[in-house]
Amino acid sequence: MSEELQDKTGEQPIKPKVLDYEDVCKIAPFFKGKEKLVNKLFHWLTIDTTNDFHQRYMHLPGPDFSHSIFEYVGATLTIRNEEALKNLPEGAFITVSNHPFGAIDGMSLIDIVGHCRPDYKVMVNMILNNIGALRPSFIAVDALASDDPAKRAVSVKGIADAMRHVKQGHPLGFFPAGAVSKLTWGMRIEDREWQPSVLRIIQKLKVPVVPIYFHGHNSWIFTALGMIDWRLRTLRLPTEVFNKKGYNFRVSIGDIISPEEQAKYSTPEELGTFLKQQTYKMKKWQQ
Repeated sequence: MSEELQDKTGEQPIKPKVLDYEDVCKIAPFFKGKEKLVNKLFHWLTIDTTNDFHQRYMHLPGPDFSHSIFEYVGATLTIRNEEALKNLPEGAFITVSNHPFGAIDGMSLIDIVGHCRPDYKVMVNMILNNIGALRPSFIAVDALASDDPAKRAVSVKGIADAMRHVKQGHPLGFFPAGAVSKLTWGMRIEDREWQPSVLRIIQKLKVPVVPIYFHGHNSWIFTALGMIDWRLRTLRLPTEVFNKKGYNFRVSIGDIISPEEQAKYSTPEELGTFLKQQTYKMKKWQQ
């Protein structure tokens, strides 16, 4: 399917490719006139595979697109406490999750929760927002927007959209770390500190929270690149999605945390510590 499709919001068409030569030239003018070099980079970084997948399945935006990734890659998804999905709160609720994969965990959330609640959205960074077929299920912010007025405006709008979405009775997913998990001094891959800005939003909204834990992590090559430069790690993300043939993604769903339980914690930091503990206590599950 080569033609562009209109996304569910009607705001802009869905491009067949996630990233193309023209996009690269806009980001880095150095590559103008070097299309062959860009194509080689696309192959090396698995962006050509990403584009192929997107073109094949972009007619199934949202949860169905997310579900298709596992079949395309040749991976499986195993959910612990799957019965909890039948008892999700009516109206608004929030999910909080660790972020060990950086891309496919967001897609998994949309698949798992979105098939129960099609109005579910996940807050993501602008990089993932390039996946046009998932844009109806995303609310985008820019984690590095502090010094750029235009990017800061995107984030301000994203936060406003997120709060409006919940206040109108819809569910929303957060990765409170704001970035993919990193290697700790104890040689464990865990989330960085959960962001106070996200925790303040959760505390202000006063809706049920569902913790969801993703088991596993990306390759050690990905982790090592992150220790050198986050941009190198980001370039590796498409490979980390499509190198998972035979991989069993394991996800645990926790018990619902009521607004009354959350109210026991007076500061965003205290609430964040509690929510993170409730999420990470599911780490012990072994499949």
